[in-house]
Amino acid sequence: MSIQPEGEHIKKAIKWLSDQREDNKNKPEEAILEDVSVKFNLSPNDTEYIKKFVRDN
Repeated sequence: MSIQPEGEHIKKAIKWLSDQREDNKNKPEEAILEDVSVKFNLSPNDTEYIKKFVRDN
């Protein structure tokens, strides 16, 4: 079973997260993931999807 969410907010969140990873190379990955979750008001499923996306890419 896939937990892939739909919606433009997920695409924006992933883009923002990618930019943050580039701009803040010394910031821990978990801190960036927490920031994106709060900034985009992600549900737990959306957050889990993004975490898996980051790990796989």
